[in-house]
Amino acid sequence: MPNEQEQNIARATGLLVIEVCNSNPNGDPDQESDPRRRSHDNRGMITGVSFKRKLRDLVLRKDGPVWPKVATQLDIQQNDGAWNRTGYKFDILESREHKRTDIEKLLKDDFEGFKKRFWDARVFGNTFLEEGGGDTIRSGVAHVGLAVSVSPVRVHRLTKTKMAPAQKGKEGKEGPTRGMAPLAHRIVEHGVYTMPFFVNPTAADGKRGTSCQPFDIHLLLKLIRYAYAHTKSDIRPFVEVRHAWYAEHEDDLGSFSEFEFIEAMTPRRKGDVDEPSSDLLPLREQYEVPDKPEGLRGSMKNFCDLVYELPDWCCDENATST
Repeated sequence: MPNEQEQNIARATGLLVIEVCNSNPNGDPDQESDPRRRSHDNRGMITGVSFKRKLRDLVLRKDGPVWPKVATQLDIQQNDGAWNRTGYKFDILESREHKRTDIEKLLKDDFEGFKKRFWDARVFGNTFLEEGGGDTIRSGVAHVGLAVSVSPVRVHRLTKTKMAPAQKGKEGKEGPTRGMAPLAHRIVEHGVYTMPFFVNPTAADGKRGTSCQPFDIHLLLKLIRYAYAHTKSDIRPFVEVRHAWYAEHEDDLGSFSEFEFIEAMTPRRKGDVDEPSSDLLPLREQYEVPDKPEGLRGSMKNFCDLVYELPDWCCDENATST
């Protein structure tokens, strides 16, 4: 069995199956934060940017419950207030705490240090400095595509009200004690979304590569199962990655069609595919959920569901025991 130290970053293809129940998985600012939907068929959407933000937040929150646990399992040590492994740190570039001028200076004066500092730049690349010099990282190793729901989704809108503390009105008079937010609660009743993701080792190496390491991808794969469970919000209480299908190619040039893999692992709607599913019925009463890529031409290795286990080279215990 290979281990992480012996493993090069492998080309891989994956598909997240995300179930949404009475939640807004990704609001659309162009539609007053309505859940995102395609205009021509009302199928729901979740952007890859939205999902990556949740992974970034799990790494950013070093004081949260997720980071200390995964850091220990991946042998990421804390020294002098910084978390690192073999000289690579796990800061997050897309964070409000960083000043643009500081990042520009670091990029100009110490590009290698820039890459070794920021985990999300190594894994996802960055467009933070798109107008920068020739050394700017633009394309990362891991890419997360747009999630689209298998069937159309039904959106409900409600006005929210709450009791507010006493507040002053005009000329010192007492103000209102109850607040109202008309149609502020905008949620998807039920939906099953599929989100493709890809690992491309070509972007890791070379002068303009991200210097991404196998342990960076190990961390990415491990965090996927926690993405929604540990970033819940009032409008997004019930969203879950039900499956995170993952397969590695036999060689870095690709050994199977990514389209065929995604088609094989996409759930099929039982009954009318154009009818929204319901929050009152279990998932498998409404969808057929494949558990292996039937009919896939070509060869693959380390096929697994990241919700329950990681590839052998991660040398990690199954998710059910973590």
